[in-house]
Amino acid sequence: MRILVIGGTKFIGPFVVRQLIERGHEVTVFHRGQTKADLPNTVRYIQGDRKQLHNFRAEFEYYRPQVVLDMAPYTEQEAQAVAQTFKGLAQRVVAISSQDVYRAYERVRRTHPGPPDAVPLTEESPLRENLYPYRQRFPSQQLGKDFDELWHDYDKILVERVFISEPELPATVLRLPWVYGPGDYLHRMFPHLKRMGDGRNFILLEEGQAGWRWTRGYVENVAAAIVLAITSERARNRIYNVGEEKALTEAEWVDHIGRAAKWNGKVVAVKKEKLPAHLSMNLDWNQHLVVDTSRIRREFGYVEPVPLAEAIAHTVRWEQENPPEQIDPKQFDYKAEDAVLKAVDIKL
Repeated sequence: MRILVIGGTKFIGPFVVRQLIERGHEVTVFHRGQTKADLPNTVRYIQGDRKQLHNFRAEFEYYRPQVVLDMAPYTEQEAQAVAQTFKGLAQRVVAISSQDVYRAYERVRRTHPGPPDAVPLTEESPLRENLYPYRQRFPSQQLGKDFDELWHDYDKILVERVFISEPELPATVLRLPWVYGPGDYLHRMFPHLKRMGDGRNFILLEEGQAGWRWTRGYVENVAAAIVLAITSERARNRIYNVGEEKALTEAEWVDHIGRAAKWNGKVVAVKKEKLPAHLSMNLDWNQHLVVDTSRIRREFGYVEPVPLAEAIAHTVRWEQENPPEQIDPKQFDYKAEDAVLKAVDIKL
C-alpha cells in the first residue's frame, strides 16, 4: 500500500512509519524538515509547510498515495486543506484526533458545569459543548505568537467534522489518549522520576487525584493501532478510541513507575487544602477520563504488542537518559513538600 504521512518525524510518527515499512508498505513523509528522525532508508520525503499544502499537489499525484495519514491536524482550516488537496487523489484519510473532544474533558477542567459524565466514554459519548478549549488556558501574551497561532484555533471536534463530512474522501478518525514513551517531548513521566531520583521517599498527591483514572497509551502500542486503521478498509468512515484496556489510578501509575525505577517509596494522598501550591491543580477529580477501547479491539483484533510493565520500563529508561533541557525548580519545592508530610505525621 502507498501511504503519505503528514508529519511523521516527531514522537508517535516515527513508530508508525517504521511499523508500516516493516509490513512492506511504501511510505512518503511530508514534513517541514525541522525534526530529524531515525527512519528506514526506503522512506521518501517531501519537504514543505502544511500551510501551503495545495502547492504540492503535483508531487502528491506523482506518489499516488492510497491512504493519507494526518498525524497533526490541529485546526479546522488544516483539515479543510487536507480534504481539498487529496479528494479525488487518495482513497482515504486517517486523521489523528484526541480524547479532549469529550465533554468529560471540560468537566474535569471545570470549564463546563454539570455532574460527571459516565465512564467509560464510548465513541458516542457527549462531546464538548464549548469550542477552542485552550484559548483561555494559553493567552498569547504569555506564550508568544507562534504558540498562539497553534492553540488559539485548535479544536479536534472541528477537525473531525471536516473529515467525516467530506463525501469524496472517506475518513477514519482515531481519538488518542495520554501518550507516553521514548521521544515524549513533553516528558510527562519526568516529574515523578525526578523525585524518585532525588531520593524522595514520598510523593504527594491530592486525595481525589490519587484515585483518579485516566486512559493512557504507550507510544509503540498507539502506533500499532494507527497502522491497523491505515491498512484496514473496514475502518472507512469510522471513529475509534485508542488506549490501554485498563485505566490506572494516578496512585497506581506512580507505583508502576516506581517499580520500574527501583524506587521503594510510596504515595501519600492528602487533602487539597494541605497541598503546597506547586502541586495543586484546579481539576474535578470526580470526573474520570476513561475511554472504552472495545471497538478497535473487536473490529481489528487489536492487542497491545508491548505489555504494560515493559512499556513503562522502556519509558523510564528513556526519561532517565534524556531529561528535559530546562527544568523549573519551582515544580520541585521539596521544603514545602516536607512541611506537608510533617503536618500529616509522616516521618521523613
